[in-house]
Amino acid sequence: MRHRKAAEVIPFLSTYIAKREQEIAEIEQMIERYEKRRLQEERSYQSMSTLRRLLSGKKPAHHLAVEYIHYVKRPMEKVRTLRLEIEQARAILNTPDPSAIVAVSSDMADEMN
Repeated sequence: MRHRKAAEVIPFLSTYIAKREQEIAEIEQMIERYEKRRLQEERSYQSMSTLRRLLSGKKPAHHLAVEYIHYVKRPMEKVRTLRLEIEQARAILNTPDPSAIVAVSSDMADEMN
């Protein structure tokens, strides 16, 4: 955490918030595409005849778990952290005194420079 005057940070915050919201939307779209693909794979597997199911095989459960962690769990953790950053930025944006000193995350400070 770095400390800066609110007046230095306020002009930058609206673009910062918009950029973070766009990033959240992209991550959520990626998760949605993965879930749609998994559902489609499961439907196609269930619609196969018994013999075809026996020959084609199904992904082992631990592979599905690793895929879930990679495509859903970690991105959702990233979304959670981005939402916290947006919350902090909005709190700074709502400070009544522009000369007040506010705590700025290191990511936000790096993007400002």
